[in-house]
Amino acid sequence: MSETDNIPKVSTLRFLKNALNILKNPLPFHHKNFTEKGDVFILNIGFNKHVIFSRDAGLAEYVLQKNQKNYVKSKIQTEDLTKYVGKGLLTSEGELWKKQRQLIQPAFHKKHLANLLGSILSAIQKEYQQIQVANTMDVFPVFNDLAFQTVVKSLFSSAANNEDIKRLQFITEAAQKMLVRELRQPYLGWWFKIGGTLQAHIELTQEARQILKKMVNERRESNHRFDDLLDMLLDAKYEDGSSMDEEQLIDEILILFTAGHETTSNALTFTAQLLALHPEWQEKIYDELKSNEATDDLMAFVMSSKVCQQVIEEAMRLYPPAYFIDRVNVEDDSFNGMNFKKGSNLLFSIYEIHRHPKLWEDADSFKPERFEEGGRKFSSQYYPFGAGPRKCIGNNFAMFEMILAITELIRNYKIAPKFESIELNPLITLKPKNAFLRFEERH
Repeated sequence: MSETDNIPKVSTLRFLKNALNILKNPLPFHHKNFTEKGDVFILNIGFNKHVIFSRDAGLAEYVLQKNQKNYVKSKIQTEDLTKYVGKGLLTSEGELWKKQRQLIQPAFHKKHLANLLGSILSAIQKEYQQIQVANTMDVFPVFNDLAFQTVVKSLFSSAANNEDIKRLQFITEAAQKMLVRELRQPYLGWWFKIGGTLQAHIELTQEARQILKKMVNERRESNHRFDDLLDMLLDAKYEDGSSMDEEQLIDEILILFTAGHETTSNALTFTAQLLALHPEWQEKIYDELKSNEATDDLMAFVMSSKVCQQVIEEAMRLYPPAYFIDRVNVEDDSFNGMNFKKGSNLLFSIYEIHRHPKLWEDADSFKPERFEEGGRKFSSQYYPFGAGPRKCIGNNFAMFEMILAITELIRNYKIAPKFESIELNPLITLKPKNAFLRFEERH
């Protein structure tokens, strides 16, 4: 039996007919296919190529956790993304990935993160000075700057100058937009090459690498310790006692910038929009933070902010920043009567798994109370940070940062929606669009 015998198919013609809509937002197209074809379907994209789309949580758990050794990341991450961010933890496979994960993991232990919470909070407070009370404003740029500055402060403490940071932010965002164009318009690949667009973006990323090298060298020459993430990465040693070479260090820093700020700013924006639509949850967070205020220990404060965490987890269920996870099988495999030849492209829609009516009661409604006992009880169907050995290394960092950002927001403001519905801009990550809010000061 071939891999495709008993999996429903979507034709190339249907794909091409919807190409323009897919370029803008592929989610409605995929949703229609899932509704008509079931939880797994094959999308033929032409030139004898196809992708297996899935919102089957059991298959996702099997691929990402139970039989993860037979699955690797697709060419999108290991080649296409590598052009822009290098071969770091996110884009590497096999021995290099294992070696890097082992080396970097300790920097993200809770005890190390506790040292960073003060500088994260001060970055948040500084960015909130942009908020204009009694005016309607799009909050995404505020959260985008906040998340970027948080990564900067956690990595470089105060060593980075503003001009360099703005340039790095521009370059990481430009590279992402270019990658989206490459992925959604593969038929224009030749044009991107001969027209020089691709080369221009690769040169931009080289500029980003030079900025980062300069910052790393300044730190090395300063002989001053900040105990931030950069110090931890410089201190980290492989089993043979050697340190990361400069190119590898820059790869890892670039990935921390790209993955670390993008997903967080998206999640914070969606959370703020949902809170604006559900003011009763703003008050629940406010009551909780008031009762937790007595503690001077930021880590204890974060760990006690259970209501805030529920709200963030429910926001990431409805709007997962990493809304697709892709894998390719190394050897032939089968699951529940479906056969996958080696080299099959599997694309899991986390967005669809998180809203599957058979997995979630009242799946499209905002109900943070479902996370009252934490996210663990949904571990086989809830993947905001991925799953298995490749789960996001910065998940605790992101969660602590988001709790501090949301509690600080609610401590100072009441927020009201100035949008009709939550709009999406699905790029490499799931981004918000037109997130207009109105802020009132709390007295």
